[in-house]
Amino acid sequence: MNHPNVRFQRANFVVSDLERSLILYRDILGMHVEFTKDSPHDSYSYEVFGIDNSAPLGFAVLGTASQPRVMALTEIRDANLPAPSLPRRAAIVLHVDNIDSVVQACQDAGLHVYREDLLETNDGRTGREFGILDFDGNLVVIYHIASA
Repeated sequence: MNHPNVRFQRANFVVSDLERSLILYRDILGMHVEFTKDSPHDSYSYEVFGIDNSAPLGFAVLGTASQPRVMALTEIRDANLPAPSLPRRAAIVLHVDNIDSVVQACQDAGLHVYREDLLETNDGRTGREFGILDFDGNLVVIYHIASA
């Protein structure tokens, strides 16, 4: 089979309140907002995310210092999103340098932080990892591997 050239563009989470979501993604994790916009009434997001097309949508694209446009948030304004079903089917995984301060800031913001776990990579490195649920129940796993 002749495989296409694939480039990962971004992950996207659906959220109910963009400003509240930015507390985690911008203020705690340090991503920057590259742009925001209101989605048009015929946005493809309605179809692919299964959103009622009468709901107003917003959209934000986030980046990091080294990765532009790596994350997006699709906001269903004034939505009361149901809790994600279990088992969870998706997560983003982020390396952070300041893992203790990120965990503390998440706890201070009232986010659910799972217990710390030992991370063991396939090449023998070790580190620490935590799972965090954002305000809408989307799973974010953060990790840090100390320099050898």
